[in-house]
Amino acid sequence: MKQSILILFLLNIIVNLYSQNTGVLTGTVIDKNTQEELIGATIMLDDTELGTVTEYDGSFIIENIPAGSYNVSASYVGYRPLTQYNIVVTSGNDNTVNFQLEEETIEIEGAVIEVNRSISITTAENPNSIQRLSTEEIKANPGGNFDISRVVQTLPGVTGAIGVGGFRNDIIIRGGAPNENVYYLDGIEVPNINHFSTQGSAGGPQGMLNVSFIEGVTLSTSSMHARYDNALSSVFQFDQRIGNPKSFQGNFRLSSTEAALTVEGPIGDKVTYLASARRSYLEFLFQALDLPIRPNYWDFQYKVNYKINNKTSLNFIGLGSLDDFSFAAPQESSPEKEYIIRSNPLINQWSYTTGVSLKHLIEDGFINVALSRNMFENRLDKFEDGNDFDENFRTLKSESQEIENKLRFDINQYKNNWKYSYGGSLQYVKYNNDYFNILREEIQDGTGQVVQPALILDFDSAIDFVKLGFFGQVSKRFLKEKMNVSLGLRTDMNSFTDTGMNPLKTLSYRLGTSYRINDKWSLNASTGSYYKLPIYTVLGYKDDAGTFVNKDNEYIQSYHYVLGTEFIPAPRLRFTVEAFYKDYNNYPVSVNSGISLANQGGDFGAIGNEDVNSIGEGRTYGIEFFAQQKLAKNFFGVLSYTWYKSEFTGISGEYIPSAWDYGHLVSTAIGYKFKKNWEIGLKYRYAAGAPYTPFDMEASQLNYATLGTGVLDYSQLNQEQLPAFHQVDIRIDKKWNFKKLTLDLFLDLTNAFYIKQFAAPNYTFERTEDGSDWLTTDGQALNPDGSNAIPLLLQNESQLITPSLGFIIEF
Repeated sequence: MKQSILILFLLNIIVNLYSQNTGVLTGTVIDKNTQEELIGATIMLDDTELGTVTEYDGSFIIENIPAGSYNVSASYVGYRPLTQYNIVVTSGNDNTVNFQLEEETIEIEGAVIEVNRSISITTAENPNSIQRLSTEEIKANPGGNFDISRVVQTLPGVTGAIGVGGFRNDIIIRGGAPNENVYYLDGIEVPNINHFSTQGSAGGPQGMLNVSFIEGVTLSTSSMHARYDNALSSVFQFDQRIGNPKSFQGNFRLSSTEAALTVEGPIGDKVTYLASARRSYLEFLFQALDLPIRPNYWDFQYKVNYKINNKTSLNFIGLGSLDDFSFAAPQESSPEKEYIIRSNPLINQWSYTTGVSLKHLIEDGFINVALSRNMFENRLDKFEDGNDFDENFRTLKSESQEIENKLRFDINQYKNNWKYSYGGSLQYVKYNNDYFNILREEIQDGTGQVVQPALILDFDSAIDFVKLGFFGQVSKRFLKEKMNVSLGLRTDMNSFTDTGMNPLKTLSYRLGTSYRINDKWSLNASTGSYYKLPIYTVLGYKDDAGTFVNKDNEYIQSYHYVLGTEFIPAPRLRFTVEAFYKDYNNYPVSVNSGISLANQGGDFGAIGNEDVNSIGEGRTYGIEFFAQQKLAKNFFGVLSYTWYKSEFTGISGEYIPSAWDYGHLVSTAIGYKFKKNWEIGLKYRYAAGAPYTPFDMEASQLNYATLGTGVLDYSQLNQEQLPAFHQVDIRIDKKWNFKKLTLDLFLDLTNAFYIKQFAAPNYTFERTEDGSDWLTTDGQALNPDGSNAIPLLLQNESQLITPSLGFIIEF
C-alpha cells in the first residue's frame, strides 16, 4: 500500500509539468414524451459562463472547457429545466451528456418555483421506488470495481448475498430472491449480467457490462411499468450511449483484476459504433491470495447506431461472455482450501445476447420494435473427492442450453396531457439439459442392510414453447399538475404449462399516484400485481418415468403495496422515505427438501432441477430511508437505511425467515473532489446477521464422502444467525489531462479497515496435513458410510484487504 501511494505521488510531480486542461462536451436534447429533437435549447455549465444552444438536430457542442467536474443544465421554453450532475470533462475523450426534457403543459399563474427538481427521477408511471445511477457514480464507487451489480448495493432496499461465502454479485431487492430481477439493455432483455452465473438464479462473482458504454442505470423496485414481464422484485434499465459521431476515440483500463479496451467513432455521416473486449486477471489475484479457485473470463460488447433520418433510427447491440471456473492446488494446504476444491463444481459457460431495435417517431409519440436472441450454455462437472474427470467418481454432470428468440413492440403517445403506451411481445423458447446428479449414495451397514437408499437424478430433457404478453398503460396529471395518476394492465401466456394459455390467470394491474404538496414535499403511493414464469430448470425437469412433472406449476405471483414521501429542500439534495409490503403466491416448493426455492440462488452451479409444487407463499415488508446529495462544493454522497422482514412458507405452510432476511441494512458512499483532479471516495456497508441452516450431523457423515458438502437440517431452516456484516471501501483517483490524452490512476481498497467477515460454517472430514487423504478413527481407509471419519465444522471466516491499483488511458 505504501508503494502504491508513493507511485501516485511521484507521477503527480512528473506529469503535472506537461498536462493541459481543456476538454469538449457534446450531447443532444430531445422531448421526453415524443423523442423529437429540440432546436434552440440552452445548455449551461452551472456556476460558469460556458454554454451554447442546440442545433437543427438537437445536438450541441461546447469546446475549451477546463478539465474538471460540472453540473450541466438544459432549458427550453415550455419545458421543465433539467440538470445532469457530476459530469466529468477530460481532454482525452469528447464527453457526452444527453437530456430528455418534459413539457410543462400548465403555467400556474403567480406561482414561484423555488427549487429545481431535477434530482427527482419519479415519473407519472413510476411515482416511487425508483433510483438512477450515472456513469460517473458507477466508475467512482469505492469497492465497486466498475461493477454495476456491486454499486447498486448502496441504494435503499438493495443488498448482496451475505453469509454464503465467496465473491458473489447476487442482488437481493427488498428481501426477494436473486432471480426476481430482470435486466434491459437499450430496451432489449438480457437474462443475466454476471459471469459464472448460477443457472436458474442471477448472481456470479463479476459483472459483464462495460461501464464505458453506460449512460445511466435506472432501478425500479416497485411500480414497475406494465411493459416489463417476469419481474417480481425489480427492473434494471441500462441506457447505453452512442459512439462519438465526430471522430475516433477510446480508452484502455488495466487493474489487478482485468484489462479492457473500448473504441468508438463514426462510420460515415449516419452510423456510429462502440465496441469493447475485456479479459479477467482474477486467477492471478486468487493465486496471489493462495486460494485454489481459478476463475477466468472474457466478455465482448458492441453497439452500432444508424440514424436513417430525423424520425427513424436503428440500434444494433451485442453482449457476450466466455467463462471457465477451475481449481488449482494451493501452495499451503488447509482444511478450508481443500473444502473449496471438493465442494464446488467445475464451471464452463458461454452466453450471448444480440439484437436490433428500431425507433420511429410518429405524431405525438414514437414506436419501438426490438428483435433479439439470447443463448446461455452451462456445463457443470463435479467428482467425488476432487477426482476430476474420472467417470467412476462423477457426482454431477449438467450440460444445458437456454435459448430465447424475442420480438417486442410498443407504441407511446402523448396527447392533451394524457400519456399512454401499449404493446406486446412474442418469444420462442428452447431449453435442453443432459443431467446427472447423485443426491445421495446407497449406504449399507456391515450386514448388508440398506440404511440409506440411493437418490440419483438422471434425465435428458428438451422443451420448446411460445410465450406471449400484452400490456397497456395510461397516465395523466391533474389539479394543475400537482397530482399524477397512472394505471397499467398486463397479461402473459405460455404454451408449456397446463394453464399457461389462460390470459385471465395472469391478468395483472399497476396503479400509482403522487401528489405535490408544494415545491419541496410530495406524497406517493402505488400497488400492483406481478407474475413470473417458473425458471427453465424447473420446467425442464423429468422424473424417472420421463414425465415433465412440473407442467402443472403456476406463474409465481407477487402483490406490491408502497407508501412514501419525497422531500427536496435544495436543488441538489433529496430525501425519501418509503414503506413497502410484498405478498407472494404460488412459489415453487421442493418436494425433496420441503423448502421454498425463494431460499436458493446464492451458490455456484444451478437450482431448480427437481420436482416442485406451486404451493409456497411469502411476504416481505419494511421501511426505507434514503438521502442523496448531488455534486455541490466538490462533495457528493448517498446514505440509505432499510429495515425489513423476509419470510416464506415451505411444505409445512409455516412462515419461516428466508435466507435473505437480514433485518437491517445501512449503506453510505461519499466522495470529495480536490484541486488538480484528485478525488477520494469512501463507502460503508452494514447488514445485520444473515440467517443460515445448521447441518444434519448424522446425514452429513453418511453422505459427505460422495457429495463433498454437508447435508442441511431443513427442520431448522434458517434458525441460526451469523454475526453482522461490516465493510469499508476506499478509492483514490488522480487524473492528468494532456493534449488528446487523459491518464486516470486509481487505488481501490476493498475492506480497507481489515474487518472480519463471516459466512455459514462448512462441514467436512479431517484430512492429513498435506490434504492428500482422510484421517480416520481406526487408521484405515474411509468407510463408505463415513462411520470412521472425523467430522469437522469449518468456521467460514475471512479477514482480507483487497487492493486494486490500476489506470485508465483515454485517447
